[in-house]
Amino acid sequence: MREYLGDYIKDVDDKIKNKNVTEKDIENHLIKIKFFQHERLIHLLVTLFYGLFLFLSVIISLKVWLFLIILYLALIVLIFYVRHYFFLENHVQYLYKEYDQMKNILEENAK
Repeated sequence: MREYLGDYIKDVDDKIKNKNVTEKDIENHLIKIKFFQHERLIHLLVTLFYGLFLFLSVIISLKVWLFLIILYLALIVLIFYVRHYFFLENHVQYLYKEYDQMKNILEENAK
């Protein structure tokens, strides 16, 4: 997903830089934004689930010391999910800015 999103952003940045934006590009961009928003929502839900699982692991590990292994595994997975979620969040917000730039370019070209 990181590579796909990064490549897509580079392609759109090139179109913006060259001021070569069409209405079809904007429609496609809105569709991609929806896809990435869905991906972001799924990762948010999974991240929240792992956060809850980590919290429960802490509580259980206070009673059963062997449960610390599961606690550490959940913590590692949660760290990676939070990292990926922030990547998606920041890049989807960047897509919003690209959309605004694309609309401005299209309006300038229409004049």
